[in-house]
Amino acid sequence: MSTRIWIPALAAVAAIGLAACNPKAGQGTAAASSKPPVATVNGKPISAEAFGVWAQAQTNKKADELSADQRKQVLEGLENLYVSAQEAERQNVAADPEVAARIELDRMNLLAASLFQKYMKEKTASEADLKAEYDRQIAGMPKQEFHASHILVKDEAQAKDVIVQLGKGAKFDALAKKYSIDPGSKDKGGDLSWFTPEKMVKPFSEAVAKLAKGETTKEPVQTQFGWHVIRLDDTRPVTPPPFETVKDRLGQFVQQRQVHEYIDSLRKAAKIEETKPEEPKAAEPKAAEPAAAAPKAAEPKPADPKP
Repeated sequence: MSTRIWIPALAAVAAIGLAACNPKAGQGTAAASSKPPVATVNGKPISAEAFGVWAQAQTNKKADELSADQRKQVLEGLENLYVSAQEAERQNVAADPEVAARIELDRMNLLAASLFQKYMKEKTASEADLKAEYDRQIAGMPKQEFHASHILVKDEAQAKDVIVQLGKGAKFDALAKKYSIDPGSKDKGGDLSWFTPEKMVKPFSEAVAKLAKGETTKEPVQTQFGWHVIRLDDTRPVTPPPFETVKDRLGQFVQQRQVHEYIDSLRKAAKIEETKPEEPKAAEPKAAEPAAAAPKAAEPKPADPKP
């Protein structure tokens, strides 16, 4: 199962803002700071730890690496955050359900990200883990790559005409230069160089895979780009990179897989109950309108009395 983890930019900074506007947040769980606060805003201290997180997010530097001017500027930005967050609290902005939901999601996201960091510190990818990941990645790689050329035109009729001309002995590269609307390959006689199937849209790669070396499609191939006449020029097996050259990068894949497996284990141990969305109510039939009354027959006028 593939599980994606959402970690928004500056999630830690968001948590600082939440703490600034909610004095009760984290009570009983946060460790007391051993350092004096860097500032106080309306009686609310800004801890050295909060300043360190903010400085890292804003400058990519540790707090003790900032110059005096940088420190002043960064601290002023953090003070502005506290002032704004406290005013939001005063105006009860969090009473808005959407704002409250965002605050809760940011809080949970930060907790989850911190959990995964803690979890990964306890996990070290072994050589066997790296080799297993290498084998898994290699197994998923395409086994063959293709060298092909194509002539791309706007409509099927023109593509069929190109195929007829090729059948009469016309040169593929000459027709590509004359008719193709693909600016990347037109001047190269339609040459697309080497590619693996996933690099091309599905109808194109499927058509190429059915061709023999030197063969041209007998019918035009349609994609979202237009109509293609394709020639397979050559094939060759894909050579995977040696294990040692990609070993360092494999650790990231191993970690991702371990985190996904960890989340799966948490889901299995959790009691999750999903509420089905309400079915949309069917539109109530309109009441039948009363039929229009039939027009009354004209009453005969009394005859004029004779003199």
